[in-house]
Amino acid sequence: MTRTAAIIGGGVIGAGWAARFLLNGWNVRVFDPEPSARERVHAVLDAARLALPGLGDVALPPEGELSFPGLISESVRGAEWVQESVPERIELKQKIYQAIQLHMEEDAILASSTSGFTPTELQVSSASPGQIIVAHPFNPVYLLPLVELVASDRTAPDLVARAQDTLNAIGMFPLTVRAEVPAHVADRLLEAVWREALWLVKDGVATTGEIDDAIRMGFGLRWAQMGLFETYRIAGGDGGMEHFLGQFGPALKWPWTKLTDVPEMDAELVRNIASQSDTQSGALSIRELEAQRDRNLTGFLRVLGQQGWGAGNVLRAADDRNLSAAGVPATFDDIADPAAPTRTVHRAVPLDWLDYNGHMTEARYLHVFGDATDRMMTLIGCDRDYIAAGKSFFTVETHIRHLDEVTAGAPLVVDTRVIAGGGKKMHLWHELRSGDRLLATAEHMLLHVDLKTRRSVALTQVLAERLGVLVKAQSRLPAPEGLSRAIGDAL
Repeated sequence: MTRTAAIIGGGVIGAGWAARFLLNGWNVRVFDPEPSARERVHAVLDAARLALPGLGDVALPPEGELSFPGLISESVRGAEWVQESVPERIELKQKIYQAIQLHMEEDAILASSTSGFTPTELQVSSASPGQIIVAHPFNPVYLLPLVELVASDRTAPDLVARAQDTLNAIGMFPLTVRAEVPAHVADRLLEAVWREALWLVKDGVATTGEIDDAIRMGFGLRWAQMGLFETYRIAGGDGGMEHFLGQFGPALKWPWTKLTDVPEMDAELVRNIASQSDTQSGALSIRELEAQRDRNLTGFLRVLGQQGWGAGNVLRAADDRNLSAAGVPATFDDIADPAAPTRTVHRAVPLDWLDYNGHMTEARYLHVFGDATDRMMTLIGCDRDYIAAGKSFFTVETHIRHLDEVTAGAPLVVDTRVIAGGGKKMHLWHELRSGDRLLATAEHMLLHVDLKTRRSVALTQVLAERLGVLVKAQSRLPAPEGLSRAIGDAL
């Protein structure tokens, strides 16, 4: 049964939430009386459809249905999760909660995107205060995994646990904050850096562009993978954090910063900052900056996913959850019908796979087919443990036919047939599709090798038996068009 989320407020954050839920298979209802809200939500969705599906290595579930009810009651009735993302005015939020809770389900979760208010403040005047929690995300919500989850002493532990499970299920990382404090955790840290940056501009020490360079060329890159304390632990060398604190701790008492003093945001300072910011990045529109941001974040997060580090672990976990739903077998016993081609890839085209023509570069066709071959190797028993024990497959010949183009965000599947397998060889046929379109085919010949001698050797019994099952079952299928074709035969 498809789950339903209601988004109250269709601004940048609300639209990001809508994209995150919708692209993870939820039905989404967005309520916002502002006439431009629908257009804004669709603009954010267009960006999310390019970036989010290509973030992991497993395709997302089928997209849910999006609707824009005209009443709050229509939006929240029957919804499992209600996400409030209206402007940061406590009276407005409290008033809207009263309207929401008249019609939402008793066991539904009412979460606020607030960056500053505590749950206790939000729950004032609520008839069901235990339903209200804080789920504070970061922009763009459809890409960044962090959600600060804050509850009050009126919130039941099982509701917090359900909220954690829901956020995990849509590929996010819920950080449950231990206590209610204004601005939670992340924004308090950001505010400290922001205050100091304002003083650096006001005192003429650095421009907005120089401050941003100091962050993105230096410690920002470290923070993205290790955070603050782990970065400083390394800075302590072999002595670790204790040595670091002993060496640099006394500096905290030196007058290096003005974190306890905030500059007055007078007209002169505002004009100065705005002017510098225009010089720094005014050549690009906000939409262009957002698109570049998404490309950068997608590439960075994918690298972290490949390394299994930091936020990349969230992507890996999401891929693992989506793998079985995608119809890709995890083991040989999971192959439902050995007589049919085996689904070996189900994913989307990432933003960083495009070439100068705007479609998937030819190298990535080979990348996808290589992933399909790796999956088939794993299914027949040539997994990491098998390779670590000293044997594997080497590809000795490949023939790819490029039949159609595909662009960023498009779904991809590969179905694989075993044409032959025995002795020392494995002969595979891959077909790459996006929807009903056949994009490419690939024919691969592989040799089973001893990694110590680097020479071909006979298949082990398990590999030979499993390949034999697939070859025999699939031999009844008609020969695929293009099998054994040499280059130029079709010209």
